[in-house]
Order: sequence, then C-alpha cells, then structure tokens
Amino acid sequence: MSGWRATDSGISLAVRVTPRASRDGWGTHGPDHFGIRIAAPPVEGAANARLIAFVAKAFKVAKRDVTLIGGDTGRLKRLAITGDPDTLAGIAASLYGAQT
Repeated sequence: MSGWRATDSGISLAVRVTPRASRDGWGTHGPDHFGIRIAAPPVEGAANARLIAFVAKAFKVAKRDVTLIGGDTGRLKRLAITGDPDTLAGIAASLYGAQT
C-alpha cells in the first residue's frame, strides 16, 4: 500500500499533517500515508491552506489543482491533485521513496 492512488483526473493523496512545526517539510511516511509538517497553526483553515500550497509546489501544479476532499479538521487528510495521473504518480513515488 502507498499514500496515493491514481484517479481519472489525477491522483488521490493520503497525508498525516503535523501543524505548528518549526518549518514546512516532509515528515515520516506511514505505510498508507505521506507525513507532512506544516508551520501554520490549525486555526481557521490556516494549516489546510498552507498544506495545499506545499503539496501544489511539490507536485508542480497550481494551488487550484489541489483539493482537500477529506479530513478537514483532522490530522489525517485526503487530497485530490488534478493533472496527468502518470506524471503525478511518478512524483508521488519519488517523494514517497525518498522519505521512507
């Protein structure tokens, strides 16, 4: 199992977010999710907005192409990333493999 799966319009990404980190960055990945540290606090959507910007930059897509589809108020979240599924899956595999 991995932290992503291909969809018709891109990929779906499972993440475990740690807010209030010293800086944004990749955390420890689990068998079924990516770990991401976000510097923003989990207040009024600040951490979610920062997460979307961080993921968009990592996957080289616009912020509008990253959508939070689950886990709005929890640490475990699911994101949809719109784009070429093969390209996005390649980026996910590279990021996941580099951070295990």
